[in-house]
Amino acid sequence: MPTGPAYLTVVLVWATTPLAIKWSAEAGAPVGSVWLRMAIAAVLAVLILRLLGRGLPRSRRALLSYAVAVPGVFGAMALSYRASMSLPSGLLSVMFGLAPLISGLILQALPGATRLKPWHWLGCLLGVVGLAVIFADSLGAGVDQLGALAMMVAAVTLFSGSGIAVQRVAAGLPPLEQTAGALLLSMPCFALLWLASGEPLMVPLTPRGLWAVLYLALFGSLIGFLCYYLILSRLAAATVALVTLITPVLALGLGMALNGERPSLSMWLGAALILVALGAYLFGDRLARRAAKRAAVP
Repeated sequence: MPTGPAYLTVVLVWATTPLAIKWSAEAGAPVGSVWLRMAIAAVLAVLILRLLGRGLPRSRRALLSYAVAVPGVFGAMALSYRASMSLPSGLLSVMFGLAPLISGLILQALPGATRLKPWHWLGCLLGVVGLAVIFADSLGAGVDQLGALAMMVAAVTLFSGSGIAVQRVAAGLPPLEQTAGALLLSMPCFALLWLASGEPLMVPLTPRGLWAVLYLALFGSLIGFLCYYLILSRLAAATVALVTLITPVLALGLGMALNGERPSLSMWLGAALILVALGAYLFGDRLARRAAKRAAVP
């Protein structure tokens, strides 16, 4: 697949996923909805592997790589679906935009990681301020929204930590195999949570919710993920990182246009601070290099 269409696919999938999550859980069964999504995605992944004549690696390192991906699939998705019951879809995307910042902070506690520079710490500080503004804005909305925001912070932390763990295991698995293994290991966790949640075992989906689940299974859990790994292997990290700056803006717009969401002024301010924080964190190195080159020119 050409790089341009793959990049556009990632942007569109990541921008539309929060709204699709909200629609798929609108009937009041978030755990059942996410289980159905992941089950369909797992079956599709296994079928594609068989059609390609490839099996699922079962070496010790491969199994470990699948296992450390489970918190990012099961933990992050279960929390996100529950939080979507109380939060606007655009805010879900803004919160996941914090992933690069949280990843950087987690890496500081691990051996061999690159130390953060001043502009990275500035980005983290601005991100915390933006998050505080959003939390303060939610105080008037009640305990449910505050709890949902806390769930999203936990979800992004699990997602970030899981991604780092997969990189550290370094099993060298192709994206499709890694995705299929992580989905298959996550399915029992989703099933147990579903049984414990008290939700009906028949997912009460609205017609819109059913299409949202199918869209998330095919695009959110398979095509979008595979395209992301494709562009990651072909483009500079800074270019790929632009996705995390573009998608929250698009997601906020889609939530307003298609779901009648009206973010408050404080929420817009918090989201803007988080996006500025991401810009400072992701592109501070490039700006510092340019400044150094200009200073070196006589």
